Order: sequence, then structure tokens, then C-alpha cells
Amino acid sequence: MLDLTYEMPKPKTIAGAKHDWELVIGMEVHAQVSSNAKLFSGASTQFGAEPNSNVAFVDAAMPGMLPVINEFCVEQAVRTGLGLKADINLKSAFDRKNYFYPDLPQGYQISQLYHPIVGEGEVLVEMGDGTARMVRIERIHMEQDAGKSIHDMDPHMSFVDLNRTGVCLMEIVSRPDIRGPEEAAAYIAKLRQIMRYLGTCDGNMQNGNLRADVNVSICLPGAYEKYQDTQDFSHLGTRCEIKNMNSMRFIQQAIEVEARRQIAIVEAGGKIDQETRLYDPDKGETRSMRSKEEAHDYRYFPDPDLLPLEIEQAWVDDIANNLPELPDDKKARFISEFGLTDYDASVLTAEVESAAYFEEVAQGRNGKLAANWVINELFGRLKKEDHDITESPVSPAQLGGIIDLISSDAISGKIAKDLFEIVYTEGGDPAQIVEERGMKQVTDTGAIESALDEIIAANPAQVEKAKVNPKLAGWFVGQVMKATGGKANPKAVNELVSKKLGS
Repeated sequence: MLDLTYEMPKPKTIAGAKHDWELVIGMEVHAQVSSNAKLFSGASTQFGAEPNSNVAFVDAAMPGMLPVINEFCVEQAVRTGLGLKADINLKSAFDRKNYFYPDLPQGYQISQLYHPIVGEGEVLVEMGDGTARMVRIERIHMEQDAGKSIHDMDPHMSFVDLNRTGVCLMEIVSRPDIRGPEEAAAYIAKLRQIMRYLGTCDGNMQNGNLRADVNVSICLPGAYEKYQDTQDFSHLGTRCEIKNMNSMRFIQQAIEVEARRQIAIVEAGGKIDQETRLYDPDKGETRSMRSKEEAHDYRYFPDPDLLPLEIEQAWVDDIANNLPELPDDKKARFISEFGLTDYDASVLTAEVESAAYFEEVAQGRNGKLAANWVINELFGRLKKEDHDITESPVSPAQLGGIIDLISSDAISGKIAKDLFEIVYTEGGDPAQIVEERGMKQVTDTGAIESALDEIIAANPAQVEKAKVNPKLAGWFVGQVMKATGGKANPKAVNELVSKKLGS
């Protein structure tokens, strides 16, 4: 279990006409497993392929075709469970969830309702203000994805693309522990971060590889605490599910909109119907999709084509022993090993690629200086150009070379920024660029002193002012830097100015 050392955030409170209300949110996150093949067939999972080109006979539900489980998908689900500090069930089973839709060729979905692969776990969700909440995971089960219906290609017909059919999903079901829209987005972000570190899901929400069903209910202040004590859901309001959310921004908006809708109904004396709703971001509203089905509506029963899945503890232990360093652990190590602030460590570990880049830059160097250059200069420039770290034109070795030149006093901070610009736009070896372009810092105190003496001699009035008000000595520092083309060692300049002016 994680050690929760942060102050718990306050629940989101929304003022109604009659009462203040709190939100209670649970989430069912569907994460596409990073695998080259589908859960029960060898068909490709490549995104963006021609419609219906990644379809095996079993995906299309051809007669006599039987599913064969993909062991790698099972391993990915186990890795995810271990990364979420969850229990791994050595025995699980697949069920048929029966419903009829054009993009579901079999007329049922193979899922795991009664015996999931992963049991209870937890996720520490940190908020921007330094508070955190532990969100409990109820279960993770594997299931096959459905296809995609396309309604905008013809005014009279709909088309079906079965490329996604049979792709392995992990459904990560949380307890109703989330208390506000911002927490919901932070929870999704943390899940995404962990799975990207594990390599079990790429987290690409735009492609539909990570999407969420959000269950929202309202309650009066104090009711959630009663639920926590008793685990009795009657203390909470009736929930409504907002389906297929694939944007953190829209998730926050939808929760806020749905909560206000429920408050208005309840305060007017109405009753919330348990149902599935869709969020329309253009209209800023949720609308009813269908009444919420219960498990019996789907007529679940054990899939007769698949035996119960039994795995060995030794196999699970081997996976656990080869897990990568996870975000919370990496962040703690960056703070202790490199002397970083909590904020800087959070920024650098947000993406696994960013953490790897920083660590290569910082190895054997001043960690704080490396963090400043990675976050402020590199990340700032990449963000401005709408690039991520994988598209950086500056390699870790090149940025490390710039930091080495700063640390050895070969260049000043100002020259370093000019050098960074050259490396970013033109490439090249930083040390060689400095040598060839005469960018080395002037450390010869004799040359610096000579330049300072000329400036003092030419500005006697300014000298007298600086002797009365030592703060004005900075003017002389600036003039020396200007006279030397910014190449003078700032520390040496400050020391000489202070000595000459007696400040």
C-alpha cells in the first residue's frame, strides 16, 4: 500500500438553490492494451489501416471460428495490475455479454464479469495544490472491443469498420472515491502515466485508445463519509453514467454539467433516473442515451469456447520482478538524488520519455541546473512549437554539453542561451561551436579590469552616484558586459566593480 502523506483535498461543492451539494464520481476506464495482435486472433491492431483490413475470421464471427487467447495481452493486464498495487487473480474466466449492435458481429462481447484477472488496487492522485487522494480500484478485467459504426459518409446509410473488433481492452473500474471534476481528470492522467511507464497502453485518447465512462451522483455534505464508514451506497444519490469520454477537458465539463442537472431536478422535487447519457460539448449538456442496464439485462454466462484462465504465481512474480521504475518512485528518487523540488520532479516524470531524457542529461552533472535547462529552455521551446520531447532537435548529449560548458565557466548563462539557439536550429557539437565562433567567456581578470577602468574613467559622475548608492553599481556591470560582447565572466565583473567602487 502507498503511504499517503499529503493533506486530503476538499470535495467539490456546488451551491444549489436550497442546499450545498457534493459530487461523488466513479470511473470505468477502457484502456487498449499495447499489443500487435488482438485478444482472440492474430489480426493486427494497427491504427489508421484501411477499413475492415485488420479482420480475422474469428473477429468477423464466421461460423466455426473459435477464439484463442493472446498470452501477451494477459501479461499486459497483469503488469497493469501490479503497477496499480492490485491483487492478481491466478484464476479468472471469460463470460459472454449479450447485446446486439451492427458493429458487434458475434452478437455478444467476450468479457470478464464474475472472475476478473485483477482484483483490488489503488492509485495515488496528486492535485496541483499539493493535496492528494487515494482512489481505490475495484477490479480490472479484459474484454474485446467492438467495431465502429460510421454515420457521416452517406445521408441514407451507415457503414461498419471492424478493425477494432476484438482488440484487447482493460476495463479499470474505480470505487466512487473521486470528489470533483479536477480530481477525475487527474485520476485519468495518473492512470495514463502509470500505463505508459509500464508500456501496457499508449494512452492516446485522440485515437480512442483510452476512454472513460464517468458515473456521477450528488449527495448532501457528510453523506459520502457515511458511505465510507458503511460501504452502503444508499447514502449516495442515484448515479448516471456519461459514456465514452475521450478528453480530459470534456470529462471535467461533463461532470460539472451533469451535476448541475441533477441538483436542479432534486431541488425541484424530482427523482434522478439511473441511465446512460452522452455529453454534447457544443451544446454544453448531457442527454439521455438509454436507461442503465444491469448485469442480468446482458444475460451473462460463461463463454463455452474458452476454458477458465489459470496462471502460475511464479509467472506473476517474474513479471513483478521486471517492472520498470514507476512514476511515484521515480519522482521520489529524482528529489533525493538530484535535489529537485517536488514541482520540478513532477514535471520531469510526467512522461516516461521526459524522465529518461532528463536523467541522461543530469547524469554526472548538477541536477538542479540540468532540470532548469530541460524544463525552462527545452520544454518551453518545444511547447511553443507544439512538439513533444520525442521530437526534440537537441539530444541529451548536446544539452549536457551546454551544461558542461556553463559549469566549467567556459561560457556565461547569456552565451549559453545563444548557444542553445544555435544547437536547436542548426545542430552541432556545443564545444566545437563555442570554439569556432569565439563564444568563450572572458575569464582574464586583466582584460575585464582594463574594460572596467575605461568605463570608470569615462563616467566620473556615475562613479560618484554609485559610491553614494551601491545599488547603482549594477550599471557598471552592464557596461562591462556590453563592452565585452557579453563574454565577460559575470562573477569576476561583479567582484571587480565592487572592489573598484568600494561598494
